[in-house]
Amino acid sequence: MNKVTVEWLQSIEALKDVPAAQLQWLIDNSTQHELKTGDKLFKTGDPLNGTYIIIEGQVRLCMPQGKELLEVAVFNPKSISGYLPFSRGKVATGISEILSDLQYLFFPIEKSEEMIRTQFELTQAFVHIMTTRVRDFTAFEQQNEKMMALGKLSAGLAHELNNPAAAVVRGSASLLQHLKLAPDAFKKVMVAKITPADVDYVSQKLFAVLCNPEKPTFTMMQRSGLEDDLLDWMDDYKIENAQEIAENFVDFGFTLADVKDFEQHIPVESIPPVFGWMNNNLVTEKMVIDIEDASRRIATLVGAVKNFTHMDQGRGKQYADIHNGIRNTLTMLQYKIKHSNVQVNEVFDTSLPPVNAMIGELNQVWTNLIDNALDAMAINNKGILEIKTARAKDCVQVAIIDNGPGIPAEIKSRIFDPFFTTKEVGKGTGLGLDVVTRIVKQHKGSIKVNSVPGRTEFIVEFPIDG
Repeated sequence: MNKVTVEWLQSIEALKDVPAAQLQWLIDNSTQHELKTGDKLFKTGDPLNGTYIIIEGQVRLCMPQGKELLEVAVFNPKSISGYLPFSRGKVATGISEILSDLQYLFFPIEKSEEMIRTQFELTQAFVHIMTTRVRDFTAFEQQNEKMMALGKLSAGLAHELNNPAAAVVRGSASLLQHLKLAPDAFKKVMVAKITPADVDYVSQKLFAVLCNPEKPTFTMMQRSGLEDDLLDWMDDYKIENAQEIAENFVDFGFTLADVKDFEQHIPVESIPPVFGWMNNNLVTEKMVIDIEDASRRIATLVGAVKNFTHMDQGRGKQYADIHNGIRNTLTMLQYKIKHSNVQVNEVFDTSLPPVNAMIGELNQVWTNLIDNALDAMAINNKGILEIKTARAKDCVQVAIIDNGPGIPAEIKSRIFDPFFTTKEVGKGTGLGLDVVTRIVKQHKGSIKVNSVPGRTEFIVEFPIDG
């Protein structure tokens, strides 16, 4: 085992300005140890009982994320890790795995108080290492929090986009097959002996129905009765595909009186081909409507994404309707809302004026608060999410309320602390509410929480004029 000397410690950048006498004190109060490749220096939940200075070998620090381990850092010779002076962390939050045979100098936590009293420059060097570590780790965790949030939104968005996208593909294929039948129907109707006036009447009445945006709604009993009336009439004329034609005619609001009206303008022998041609037009219209609806849903989702991320806009403050951001957030989280069997109640004060804010940043606030509420209600696999907006003097007030189990009184004061989370290991970084607090303060606002079993309310307030 290589023996640590003052000269070797001075070769460490963070300790180069520490007096030699203090480095010798560090050596005298520390012990040297060895571990083999594959061993663990510490595991999640182990107490941090001292400072580690790596002499030889390599150590990997990993954080649990879901069922996997996420590599956070790799420590090489001359790296310093473990407990450092004034650190609030007393328990390991990750796993430290030996990548290659390790030699390290161990300074026990019991000696820290003496070091702080008597070894000023050494303490100062360790504190500087700690602040750098906190800054780097916070940046990493904030980025990880954003990636986890993005992953959840992306998964939900993928589900939401999949259905309309599949409908467009399915509808387009069906429409293509249907259009291949058009020449045969056209040939049959062309031989029908109908006067020009009757042709105009039939076509005008048909296309008046197609152009009507309001489609009738019926109960199952009403629909069944209307279809039976049409089927009885069509059977008298031996019309092919009578069941399909009757269903389509009822969908578009045709009644028995309408088809009898047609009957007065079409020769008896031409009724089957003419009604087949009319049905072809109705089927084509239905397919186009389905494709249009699915395409509009995709456009709505894409628009929500653009508005949510505030794409094509600057990052500075600008005036905007606060409700647009909340609704876009709900759209982004729609899959999770449906999957969690949650009812959303919007109690919006639409008289609120536009607010001067960084809209993309505020959307992160709504996302974190609503997502947390959905997670709380997921325990019961159902719930009610209520979102209220109101004016509070010169401020906008947004309240996000869920009927989940509530926040235990013993942890309520800690929920805004960085890295504090009640979620399972790997499910949360504990930075969601920290991000919320930072953004709200950035807008000169405030956030508070009221919670009892069955009702948790987060209230955000910030000035209307920023």
